Amino acid sequence: MEAAEDATGEISAAQRYLTLATVVLGSSLYGTALLTTSTILPQMQGALSATQDEIAWAMTFNILATAVVTPMTGWLVSRFGTKRVVLWSISCFTAATLLCGLAQSLETLVLWRILQGGAGAPIVPLSQSILFGTFPKRQHTMVMSVFGMAVAVAPAFGPVLGGYLAEMHSWRWSFYMLVPVGICAAIGMAWTLPSDNQFTKVRFDWTGFVALATALAAIQLVLARGVRLDWFESTEIMIECLIAAIAFYVFLVHSFNTRAPFVNLRLLSDRNYAIGLALVTIYGMLNFTPMVLLPPLLQQQAGYPDAMVGQVIGCRGVGMLVGFMVAGFMSRIDPRLSMAFGFGLQTLAGMWMLTFDLNVTMEILVINSVIQGFAVGVVWVPITAVAFGTLDAKYYAEASAIFHLLRNIGSSFFISLSIAEIVRTSGANYSRMTEMITPYNRALTSPGLTGAWNFDTVAGLAKVAREIARQATMIGYLNAFTMYTVTSGLAMVFVLMVRGRKSA
Repeated sequence: MEAAEDATGEISAAQRYLTLATVVLGSSLYGTALLTTSTILPQMQGALSATQDEIAWAMTFNILATAVVTPMTGWLVSRFGTKRVVLWSISCFTAATLLCGLAQSLETLVLWRILQGGAGAPIVPLSQSILFGTFPKRQHTMVMSVFGMAVAVAPAFGPVLGGYLAEMHSWRWSFYMLVPVGICAAIGMAWTLPSDNQFTKVRFDWTGFVALATALAAIQLVLARGVRLDWFESTEIMIECLIAAIAFYVFLVHSFNTRAPFVNLRLLSDRNYAIGLALVTIYGMLNFTPMVLLPPLLQQQAGYPDAMVGQVIGCRGVGMLVGFMVAGFMSRIDPRLSMAFGFGLQTLAGMWMLTFDLNVTMEILVINSVIQGFAVGVVWVPITAVAFGTLDAKYYAEASAIFHLLRNIGSSFFISLSIAEIVRTSGANYSRMTEMITPYNRALTSPGLTGAWNFDTVAGLAKVAREIARQATMIGYLNAFTMYTVTSGLAMVFVLMVRGRKSA
């Protein structure tokens, strides 16, 4: 501890705050890119001639790449040093962001989004360790408060600006606008961060890494393509399930029989940590899914412009900022109460979404988005406190890797499940409702009931078909919102299982 204090004492105050500024700038990039991309999903879908489940790959595989690479951060730092890793991460992230804007097909866009997610994975975990090493311990609380609020504010404004640029120019400018920020962050860190002098050769568990990555990728492909290929009626889906099962079996057997596994599953013997992992998985499910589902619904079905969609997503970031601030005061009470309050708010927000229709107003969307963001901000701190509160400090590094891994996996899988449910139920409800459009339906022969609808011409029938498709799709979204609400309520069960402080 004294050595750390001596190291921080050699750094001038000006260099410390410059480091804080550049680290905040760099760590804000990932969240800003994620929220901004969710805003422009509908426009990218039209420009790249993709279906709704196909364009969702741009989000799900990005999050999945982040989940796979995040546990590698410790090994990368020990092998190459903090400064090199963070500089390469930001540089590659910036280059991948530029390439996303230049992508001419869905396949290349998904490829660069995977690179973007993998390159950006070490940025946020390393930012905290850099600040802890730069500032003395007495200033850690202040620095983390500034860091947390700044990282929450930047993603709140990114979607708004990205939405306006997409509406005025094209979706590509939502990626281009992040490139200068990434360049400035890379230059600032290269200038302010001290050089690494010591490197250690740490053994990396490639077998566990490859097995887990293969299993996750195969499951993600099953979820992403299952609806289109009719699930187990497809040979491809069966092969992917087989690959996922074999890879996951290899991962489990190897993890329990090696000294230094990629993921230390023995940590699950700590009850609060195991429950914390379940809660953070649910947290990941609830955090990003609405940001992927709402933009296509609002733009394609409800007719909202990109700029207004960006405002709705941005208001979620404002709610998160307020939630993080409130969480600082609520941390003094029992974390179970804070989590119950936050997940309860998310459940209420989900129940409110079940009342949405295609005429939902901007005011309702903004208020609901703020409530969701506020709830997400409130529950993060107590989940972290519960998960790590009873663990030995020597396990923090690997426990944190698993913690963030499951958060990202939860997001990726739940997004795919929600999209699959929307596509499945939209098609089924469209078929059911079109069965009613026949000459034998007496309601369609009454002018007082049919109103402006015309069933005697091709143009009139096409107009009716479009409206039926809109309503069928809305039912699909309501089913996805039901999944969101049920998952929020499920979290309350795990909260009740958390062991209190006195018992710990």
